[in-house]
Amino acid sequence: MSQQGYVAAPPYSQAQPGMGGYQAGFGPGPAQPLYGHYGGPPQAFNGPPAGAMQSPPPPTSSVAQQPFQGPPPPAIGQPQMAPGQHPPLMSAQMSPPLSPPAGMPPMAGPPMTGMSRPFPGPPQHPAGPAGFQQPGPAGFPPQAGQFGGHMAGPQPGMPGAFPAAPASMAGPPQKKMDLDSIPSTTQVIQDDRVQHGGQIFCTNTRGQVPPLVTTDFTVQDQGTNISIFCPRFMRCTTYSLPCTAELAKQCQVPLAAVIKPLARLPKKETPLCVVNHGDSGPVRCNRCKAYMCPFMQFIDGGRRFQCGFCSCVNEVPDSYFQHLDHLGRRVDLYQRPELSLGSYEFEATIDYCKKNHPPNPPAYIFMIDVSYNNIKSGLVKMICEELKTLLEKLPREEGMENSPIKVGFVTYNKVLHFYNVKSSLAQPQMMVVSDTAEMFIPLLDGFLVNYQESSAVIANLLGQIPDMFADTNESETVFAPVIQAGVEAFKAAECSGKLFIFHSSMPTADAPGRLKNRDDKKLVNTEKEKTLFQPQKSVYEQLSKDCVLTGCCVDLFLFPSQYVDLASMADVTSHTGGSVYKYNNFLMAKDGEHFLRDLRKDVQKSIGFEAVMRVRTSTGFRATDFYGAIHMNNTTDVEMAAVDCDKAVTVEFKHDDTLSVESGALIQCALLYTTISGQRRLRIHNLSLNCSSQLSEVYRSSETDSLINFFAKSAYRAILNQPIKTVREILVSQTAHMLACYKKNCAGPSAASQLILPDAMKVFPVYMNSLMKTAPLVGSTELPTDDRAHQRLLVMSLGVEDTQLMLYPRLIPLHSMDANSEEPPAPVRCSEERLCESGIFLLENGHVMFLWLGQAISPDHAQKIFNVPSISHLQGHMSTLPEVDNPLSRKIRSIISSLQEKRSNSLKLQIVQQRDKAELLFRQFLVEDKGLYGSASYMDFLCYIYREIRQLLT
Repeated sequence: MSQQGYVAAPPYSQAQPGMGGYQAGFGPGPAQPLYGHYGGPPQAFNGPPAGAMQSPPPPTSSVAQQPFQGPPPPAIGQPQMAPGQHPPLMSAQMSPPLSPPAGMPPMAGPPMTGMSRPFPGPPQHPAGPAGFQQPGPAGFPPQAGQFGGHMAGPQPGMPGAFPAAPASMAGPPQKKMDLDSIPSTTQVIQDDRVQHGGQIFCTNTRGQVPPLVTTDFTVQDQGTNISIFCPRFMRCTTYSLPCTAELAKQCQVPLAAVIKPLARLPKKETPLCVVNHGDSGPVRCNRCKAYMCPFMQFIDGGRRFQCGFCSCVNEVPDSYFQHLDHLGRRVDLYQRPELSLGSYEFEATIDYCKKNHPPNPPAYIFMIDVSYNNIKSGLVKMICEELKTLLEKLPREEGMENSPIKVGFVTYNKVLHFYNVKSSLAQPQMMVVSDTAEMFIPLLDGFLVNYQESSAVIANLLGQIPDMFADTNESETVFAPVIQAGVEAFKAAECSGKLFIFHSSMPTADAPGRLKNRDDKKLVNTEKEKTLFQPQKSVYEQLSKDCVLTGCCVDLFLFPSQYVDLASMADVTSHTGGSVYKYNNFLMAKDGEHFLRDLRKDVQKSIGFEAVMRVRTSTGFRATDFYGAIHMNNTTDVEMAAVDCDKAVTVEFKHDDTLSVESGALIQCALLYTTISGQRRLRIHNLSLNCSSQLSEVYRSSETDSLINFFAKSAYRAILNQPIKTVREILVSQTAHMLACYKKNCAGPSAASQLILPDAMKVFPVYMNSLMKTAPLVGSTELPTDDRAHQRLLVMSLGVEDTQLMLYPRLIPLHSMDANSEEPPAPVRCSEERLCESGIFLLENGHVMFLWLGQAISPDHAQKIFNVPSISHLQGHMSTLPEVDNPLSRKIRSIISSLQEKRSNSLKLQIVQQRDKAELLFRQFLVEDKGLYGSASYMDFLCYIYREIRQLLT
């Protein structure tokens, strides 16, 4: 038997110009392989290696059984299509066994290789022709900070372009394609919720694929010596690794795990157990240093244990000895979390502390730019007023009455002002440091204080700061010395911590880290475009190293009105585990609450400091590359000045040897960090995967959401070194190669005109198409450089759920919902076809939120939601809903509030009306449609991918 995934019928075989006239490729193929799975040579589509037999087809929800009878006829009720028209996809089918024909020729087209590290090294061929050819509608440039939708699309001559055919080649008029005939992300999400929603996911079956990140389920950690993992903390691109490097090269499914080590757990799930082994510390393998876990096998009556990672036999310390039962298991198995659970924590001993000294509790320093613009806009006053109440809610561990985090305050423009807020003072004291070239801390006692003890002095200071600088005319600022001041403060206090920097302009004052405007639109679509994303070197590179060494995390709140070189200013943030928040052309009335929600969420996050993470694997494969807001001094230790509950690190793996089907593959993530109370902890996450010699099993166990997280991060890193055109070509080639390998080696017999997609990856193309429309991967002079750099940095630290939502926003119809129902309406496909003139739709992608109002909304809805007789009475920009007391209005406000609470960032609500100018911003996020500047629709992209697959298989 063989596996048949999602099946699509013609027109994918129609390669002639009549099918929209798309080019045969994303530009010329690379002159030489741009990447290779483990550095291997280009791979042809040969049959599976000896012993790699095809497995019986696993049950899939989208598959219906019927005998194979050649090319399928059109679906019932659908007319025959003329050449160049789009008939609908057909339902999937199960087919009899089909071995690959002997002697099938190698792939046609450019050489295609696997992808272990898809984008290494410098670019190897020049970028394609420049050229943003089609300006957007007059007066509507893409807005800053809006992620995940159709930004500006690829243009003719660019990689990924889908140009229209000349009129003479256009062929007969095309029948409009039924959107429901192609795989639907919303349907996949809904089906998974029906199948797994509300259920318990037990961790006692090795290699099982967890429910999607969009499904609400409960994890029950049932660790055994064969299977352990919690999908809250770790998710994989596939839960069944190919046994050999050759199989991995052939299928090109990236082997990676997305690890969110401090992820939030739902209230209904048990918090991690904390294990204290006393002065002796955690038991570890003497050879590979893996920590005690359920993968360790106790032998010799319990006196020794064999490591599951390296097979080394170790003596069991006397203090840890326990007898074995008749099954060879320790009798205290279920009393020890490290032997019976997949995730747990150890209290670290003094050996794990810096200088063998217990760490002090961390500190938060608030650093406020008090230059002219920030004072006049009211931003400084807003920040100070918010801090008076926010500091009462600093994070603290469960059971603690007050937070142990200390606080400090700095204001700055061209010089820095430090404040003594010691509790014994009647008034705060200011000390000025004007020598920014040699930064130092002018006071130690009284700068970092306990908030509860000094609350009166701090409140006094926060009330005075806006008045102290009310008459300032200073517009120049420094930036690097501000970060250096924070580093020096933490060094002096011998603690770690976080800087909250509120800044608004490019640092042009004469000081270290001074920046110059380098925003050159002429570089877009050239070899040098990558320099726009690269930070200016010198002081910021060294600052990043100093911050990580000290445990100083930097969170940056930017309020720019023009280009500020975010790629350079945010470089320290991107290497210290921090976050960047950006508010273009900030106005208090319009953006104030949005900013304050971000600040509250950021200050109150669960967080760990001075973090070092190591990922260990069993023999046969190893971790080779790491993506995230991290710093690495060597090839194995991931260092983060801080890591919060929303930060994720994506880890890529590579084969060293053949993996065993019987023993599987083991991964252990160990995170050493300091809690907010100053305790050193080791958080351990264990994962057990299947290994298979059958490609169909690798595809069946894959996870699209994790795959797209990996591709997004690898592509966003690649644009620092390669032309965007090259990166886009690699993404498309990789997609086509994965699907071509599946069709050749895993799917049953099918007509050449059918597009076969693995059931687990049937919506992968829509995510990939959406990824290539995002700002960093679109070479357009219409997109602000800072916004492109901001999104690139943002995505590098996102987890699986966040990238999934960013690339496929939720579009929720509100007009027909039951106002008394507890559940919100199910989202619909992100396409204009789902909108209706009488409808009300809410769209959000984790960063922006729109309420779209159709022109023909009923007067009843207008009255109930906005308290106006008709929608025409709504005038001007709106960002809030009025408090109207009726079930429909309360329900909509409840849905919006729930989403605001759930997301890690604040969502700024924008209310747009159909055919208004602002509607163009909303339409950027309808990711299944063509973009505003010619980027491909989902259907067009499927057609193109199909032709690429056919070329590979010819």
